[in-house]
Amino acid sequence: MPQAKRVCVTLLLLAVLPALAFAQTSNDDTELILGVESYKQARFEEAIQHFQNAVTQNPQNTKAHLYLATTYAQEYIPGAPTPENVRMGQHAIAQYRSVLQLEPSNLNAIKGIAYLFLQMKQFEEAKTYYGRASEINPMDPEPFYSAAVIDWTMTYQPRMKVRAKLKLPPEKALIGYGECNEVRSANEQLVADGIDKLNKAIQLRPDYDDAMAYMNLMYRERADIQCGDPRARAADLAKADKWVDLTIGTKKAKAERSPAEKVSSEFTKQQPQ
Repeated sequence: MPQAKRVCVTLLLLAVLPALAFAQTSNDDTELILGVESYKQARFEEAIQHFQNAVTQNPQNTKAHLYLATTYAQEYIPGAPTPENVRMGQHAIAQYRSVLQLEPSNLNAIKGIAYLFLQMKQFEEAKTYYGRASEINPMDPEPFYSAAVIDWTMTYQPRMKVRAKLKLPPEKALIGYGECNEVRSANEQLVADGIDKLNKAIQLRPDYDDAMAYMNLMYRERADIQCGDPRARAADLAKADKWVDLTIGTKKAKAERSPAEKVSSEFTKQQPQ
């Protein structure tokens, strides 16, 4: 499994793993305990079997469904279209939904479904679940950021398709062509929504450099749909450049922090908001 994917899944499930450790010491359900041990040792097929057994023994056990979903998600490989891999992602979503039937506001399950839909490129479904996460915890910047990334992805693809059709080089503006209005009609609301969500994410986490980087991209998207208005296009490009500078400056400041400051910052981000 690619390293980047493992990192994403690990970050997504940070809130689940402490519960797994707790289950070892306080839960007398043998299958859960065995599943936890297998998971910790990266024996995911064994973990799946144990957690499936636990679900069968007690279908009302929220932890069993959540652990099973977590393990399926760990095994899912983003972008791999094989039937087996697709089924793995679908199994994970099904188990997360079982959690939500028992606990409708379970954020781990909601974020888990959103993440999987994002990786499956089912963007509208992913945005719906990130929206649910934001409603439950409006102080968490990450669902806002993730929804904005989806907005950008949904705007970038049609714009680039039109630019390719017109054979425009990167430095050539789309705003002088009739097709610009077509792209603007498709993208304008998504761009506005993305900028709004990124602003919320940065307000909640002022050093959110990933969100700053996407703010740069969003303003470049807006610049290319300022149809017939070169001054508005230039203003958006200037804003995009400022966000590039802010991103670089923030990353540099983070790199210069002491080890203790970095640990403190990461700990703070991981705490429930």
